[in-house]
Amino acid sequence: MATWNLSNTKHHVLICNGSSCNREGAEELTQAIRKEISDRELDDTIHTTRTRCNGRCHDKCVVIAYPNGTWYKDMKPEDSPLLIDSLLSNKDCIGKISHTFNGEEFERSEGTVAGVRKNKAKVNKVSKIL
Repeated sequence: MATWNLSNTKHHVLICNGSSCNREGAEELTQAIRKEISDRELDDTIHTTRTRCNGRCHDKCVVIAYPNGTWYKDMKPEDSPLLIDSLLSNKDCIGKISHTFNGEEFERSEGTVAGVRKNKAKVNKVSKIL
């Protein structure tokens, strides 16, 4: 296992590899993003993390970019260069944004499904809390 030195890291990209996203090509997306980063020699600047489900299965494949906190939807391997360009220019990938952080909360983009509100029973069921 590696323990990366993150002192030069400017961006953290979370790539959903939950079951819904995996069925839509999350592994290929993960590899394409990582290859794009490596090909541009940005491994020290952009860190990626493969996650489990992020709870936005309708938006598959989901990518979340920090520090801006932008959530992207419908991501495909061919979107990788655009994603990396957006990180480097500090601008969001237009057309793929599902949610943006306004400093206090996440705002849903037009055309993005709202989803269901959380309540204790639903959270317990989804989280498999007995």
